Order: sequence, then C-alpha cells, then structure tokens
Amino acid sequence: MFDLIVKGGTLPDGRVADIGMSGGKIRAIDALGDAEAAEVIDAGGDLVSPPFVDPHFHMDATLSYGTPRINASGTLLEGIGLWGELKQVMTQDEVVARALDYCDWAASMGLLAIRSHVDTCDDRLLGVEALLHVREQVSDYIDLQLVAFPQDGFYRDPTARDNTIRALDMGVDVVGGIPHFERTMADGAASVRELCEIAEARGLMVDMHCDESDDPLSRHIETLAAETSRLGLHGRVTGSHLTSMHSMDNYYVSKLLPLIAEAQINVVPNPLINIVLQGRHDTFPKRRGLTRVKEMLAMGINVGWGQDCVLDPWYSLGTADMLDVAFMGLHVAQMTSPDEMRTCFDMVTNANARTMGLHDYGLHVGAKASLVVLDAGDPIEALRLRANRLCVIANGKVIARGPRSDATLSLPGRPGSVVRRHKNSV
Repeated sequence: MFDLIVKGGTLPDGRVADIGMSGGKIRAIDALGDAEAAEVIDAGGDLVSPPFVDPHFHMDATLSYGTPRINASGTLLEGIGLWGELKQVMTQDEVVARALDYCDWAASMGLLAIRSHVDTCDDRLLGVEALLHVREQVSDYIDLQLVAFPQDGFYRDPTARDNTIRALDMGVDVVGGIPHFERTMADGAASVRELCEIAEARGLMVDMHCDESDDPLSRHIETLAAETSRLGLHGRVTGSHLTSMHSMDNYYVSKLLPLIAEAQINVVPNPLINIVLQGRHDTFPKRRGLTRVKEMLAMGINVGWGQDCVLDPWYSLGTADMLDVAFMGLHVAQMTSPDEMRTCFDMVTNANARTMGLHDYGLHVGAKASLVVLDAGDPIEALRLRANRLCVIANGKVIARGPRSDATLSLPGRPGSVVRRHKNSV
C-alpha cells in the first residue's frame, strides 16, 4: 500500500514507469500493476521529472519592483544603487511577505530547492533574520539554502566582515563573497582566501559572485579554484556568473578551465540577467554576457542555470520558471543539438541539485518523494513549450495542480481545439 502512485509517466531518460511513494520517500519505480494507493495520478504520456532547482537567487530583494522606484536604465549599477535605497526603507515583515509570495510562485512551478543570497551589508541583518524565518516556514516543501553575501564588499564595506560572520553564527548555510567589487584586485583575492578559510573552518559550502563583469582581467575565479584545492573544498565551492570569461583570451582560458575542473568547482551562469546586465559597454561586436558554458561542460565541470532575480532592482521580469531560464540559456550558449538541449534540462534539475549538495534528490528509490508532472512528452518538448505543471508533489504530498495548455478554436474548416505538443519528439 502506497500513499501515492504516479502511473505511466515518461522519465527524463525515456523510460516509462510507475512511481510509488510512501512516508515522504520514493519506494518503487517500476510497473506497479494493481498496487493500491491512497491516491493515484495518471501521468500517461506526460513527462515526470525531479523538481526544478535554482542555485542562485536573491530572495531578500524579490518582488520589490517599483520600491522605492524602478530601475529606469535597466543597468547593473543603477540596480546596485536602487538596492541601497530599498534597504533603508524596507521592513522585516515586508521581506518575509515578498519572499513567501515568491515561494508560492516557486511551489506552483515545481521549483522546490532554492539557494538564495542574502545581503549582510546591513548592521541590522534585517534580511538575514527575515529569510531565516522564511526558511523555517517553507521547509516542508522547499529546500531553501541561504548564502551570507556581503554585497557591498567583504572588505570594502566597513562592517561587512563582522556582519557576515554574525550571519553565519545565526545559521546561514553558505559562505558568499563578491571579490570583483572590492576596491582593488588584491583586496578581491584576499577576500576569496579569507572567506574560503572561514568556510573550511566551519565545514560550510562557498558560493561567490565571481567576476560578474566585462573585464578580461577580473580573474578571481583563478584564486577561488586555487584556494579550493589548497583547503580541500573540492565539490563544495560554486563560482556564480563568471561573465568576465566572455572577454578573456583563449590561451588564458585554456589554462583556467583545467584549474576549475581540478578543483571540482560548480559554476552557475544566470542567462536571463547576465545577457542584459553584462556587455553594456561594447559597441560591436557585442559580447553575449555569458560565461563559456559549452567549454566548461566539455571539461566535465558541473554547470547549472540560475535565475538570480525576479521583479527586483536589477531585473523587472521573471516568472519563477526554470524552463524559461534553460530556454534562454540554450539559445545564448548555442546548445541546440538534441543532446545539448537535454543537457539544458538536466542543468535546471540534477546539475543544480549537485551544486546545492542535495543528496536525497532525484528519481530513484530512497529519494525524497518530490517530483513534477509536466504537460510535455520529453525534456526537449518541456523546454520548447515551457510546459505547464500538471502536478507538483513535495515530500509525497500534492501541493499544486495546473491545467494543460490546450486551447479551443473557432475557425471555419479547422479543428475545434489545438494542442502544441508534437507527436514525434526528437
């Protein structure tokens, strides 16, 4: 007897199977025949996926668009200035309310694991306290990791170092940094070393905003890789953005990529925002605003797509849909072969789960019973359609349901309905 069975779904690897769940865990993936369950969901012909994962977000700022004003230029620097203004007027209750609203969006889209940076350059640590509360409140259905993020610079801001350590003492999960925003390159490198040492001493993971610029000489990822290897942090460190790499010469990159691979650093580009915030100082040819994704994948580096921002000082769009993120990423990175498109789907599920260290994640017996039923036949079709979520299951409980995307038509001589799913998938 199972609590819940999802019948006849197509798994991302092409297998068709039933999934039996009980006690919040996946207990069987097989042809379960007449097995009984308290609830049975018919997923015949639909894609059943592990939940979506976002390894890079800013939940303390999300859904704040228009407060206290909009980012009229749409640029990174105006967004930074606007965030400084917002911090002065926002309240803890407002941060909690906005974050919970976003978590509602995320749950409805099957996004059940999120790593959020939280600014520690505020002596009140208002955002830290707010998101610690949110983490507890959503823990039954969303794995929320928090990163202590000294947004104005670990050394550049006079109290950021002490505040970052305070945030970690309060229970924030991951050590963050922003070396390219320090006053000098030397300070940036020094901040990487000290922050990695703090993580090593505390047994924590690291996630750095790293080289988020057009500057080919912003090379803090090199220091991050070296410190990761020196301190034995292999697999526990993430370099986010790395957009300076789109401006680096190929010889230097040929030395850099093996260093990143050796350190087992995870990499998170954020295509929706990287391609609009970077490459702003070019005439032509224009930079893409994205790091070298395909080259990293070819080196065996774990790369996943992140969302970064939704309706906040930096980005006025966004939907909490990781399929939107992957869809944009595959275009900008030119990952359009069938295998590459499947990889892009894997990047917003399994690869991102590896970045976050989610050991009980996935579609296998013993994993957490969290999954998504999509209105698509396979991962490529899910990306093409940004498929509707028919059912979202978290820890063995259905937490969201949605309609199919079929539409009715009233056209002379044409069928009465239209379905955009394709009969012959790639």
